[in-house]
Amino acid sequence: MLASSAIAGLNHLLADAPWARERLVPFASRVAVLRLNPLELSLGVDGEGYFNEATAIEPDVTLELPLGTLPKAITGGTDALMADIRISGNADFADTLGFVFRQLRWDGEEALAKLVGDIAAHRAVTTARDIIGWQRQASRNFVDNLVEYYSEERPILVKRNALEELASASAELRDDLARLDKRLGRLETTRPQTAR
Repeated sequence: MLASSAIAGLNHLLADAPWARERLVPFASRVAVLRLNPLELSLGVDGEGYFNEATAIEPDVTLELPLGTLPKAITGGTDALMADIRISGNADFADTLGFVFRQLRWDGEEALAKLVGDIAAHRAVTTARDIIGWQRQASRNFVDNLVEYYSEERPILVKRNALEELASASAELRDDLARLDKRLGRLETTRPQTAR
């Protein structure tokens, strides 16, 4: 169920991207496995450059994504996510898949325009972008306010410059103590020995 939904979604994107299908056609009948433990998705490529469900004992390429990198997909987008993927298998096929996945984009405005018209779709998408931008800015402001509160009003957090000043003063004190220790050592060796 999940695999067929994911493949249907990818094929929907490929339908609007003939350049991506052209890149995938030379790899017809090849199989790629996308692994996000514990999930695994086997993708076959058909003769028209679309994906299909495939079962292969030995896939041509395996793309494995560590589970801990999923937050990057939300914050950093596809490029940040692609940097953490571990690839094994056919290099040309993996390179093509990587390029297609990085460049493949869903144009929500165009899809919505088919349902409600160009102007309404444009306004809806612009409004959605504004709301998302406002939410990101509000989140940034909230974090900035928390940092300021806990570093100024209730000093639980230490500011970077205060920490650097403390490190500098500590290093200076250490050097002064080392010099004092050397002076004391010289004084002890030059002091005349008195008989007891």
